[in-house]
Amino acid sequence: MLNGKTIVLGITGGIAAYKAADLASKLTQAGAKVEVVMTDAATKFITPLTLRNITHRPVVTDMFEPASEWSVEHVALAEAADAVVIAPATANTIARLAAGIADNMLGTVVLATEAPVILAPAMNDVMYRNDVTQKNVAKLKARGFTFIEPEYGRLASGKMGKGRLTETAKIIETIEKVLGQKKDLAGKSIVVTAGGTREPIDPVRHIGNRSSGKMGYALAEAARDRGAEVTLVTAATALEEPGGVTVIKVNTAEEMKKAVVKAVKKADALLMAAAVADYQPEIIAREKIKKEVAQNLTLKLVKTPDILSELKGDFIKVGFAAESENVVANARKKLETKHLDMIVANDITHPDSGFDADTNRVTIIDKSGKAEDLPLMSKREVAEKIMDRVVGMVG
Repeated sequence: MLNGKTIVLGITGGIAAYKAADLASKLTQAGAKVEVVMTDAATKFITPLTLRNITHRPVVTDMFEPASEWSVEHVALAEAADAVVIAPATANTIARLAAGIADNMLGTVVLATEAPVILAPAMNDVMYRNDVTQKNVAKLKARGFTFIEPEYGRLASGKMGKGRLTETAKIIETIEKVLGQKKDLAGKSIVVTAGGTREPIDPVRHIGNRSSGKMGYALAEAARDRGAEVTLVTAATALEEPGGVTVIKVNTAEEMKKAVVKAVKKADALLMAAAVADYQPEIIAREKIKKEVAQNLTLKLVKTPDILSELKGDFIKVGFAAESENVVANARKKLETKHLDMIVANDITHPDSGFDADTNRVTIIDKSGKAEDLPLMSKREVAEKIMDRVVGMVG
């Protein structure tokens, strides 16, 4: 989470500097204290006044500006930073940082800070591919700097190429991941499943369920932000893929089983939040079934693989139980029969904790059978509560 974090946002002189306003706004909305440092060239593309109004903080443009609260002890800004983010990072700035040049405030902050430094380059595609730029990038990576690759698209020159500043959401996700590397799941490998599997009837139709995948995605993001290496095995959803996470897309229960079996080989914990279909058609029609041919369609269903029950290995297993009656009793039974370390149960008949809701009200039951009822929370808040338990179990 970014709430209460101090983010030094460096803005350099490229046309993409205008996008830094959106980044500063989103960081501020997330509760971060944003300290903007602009190079002289950056002020030619976007005014300091814009950034000051967004962040409600003074903007530093001159290392020797008498009115700046950082002017006398400029190293204090470097020490205050939880992270330094430079977006956009021009070829010139990358070169200067690689050489250790500190003749402006941004260079001084980077050289003086012990906080992680994240760069999001934006420039002409030929400049980015240039051997000199790539050597400078490699040098900074070797020093521990994090780079967010530019995207392919239309550039300021009008041509198409790889040089566009990446989207704000991806930059924020990277910041959260980098800050999470010092947290309680650093060095741990977590596998999360999400979404509802689809079992085909024919090339057009399938048997499915109403799972949105929101709980699983919230778990993946929470684990990522705590420093874990996260693999998200996801069935079809309408959600945007979380950054900083290895995403494996599947459709059927059998595909999910294969992906999970492979992913958990080096995992410390598996959180099985996906709604895996219990049944699948015994026979899948090779061609679309025509309504005029089959007025009454009868399907013979067979059970799908029971992924949790069949998995073996030295890792923590957390299950989820979406129930419509006898919620706790059914969850306890599942905990025992599937040999889980913990299970999270929720009553899907409540609209605020049912399918596609952004909130959840769950009961967490551990291996000893002890149950804890959580109040209504956002799914991200529920994910954090679950991760608190996982941290204690993985050691």
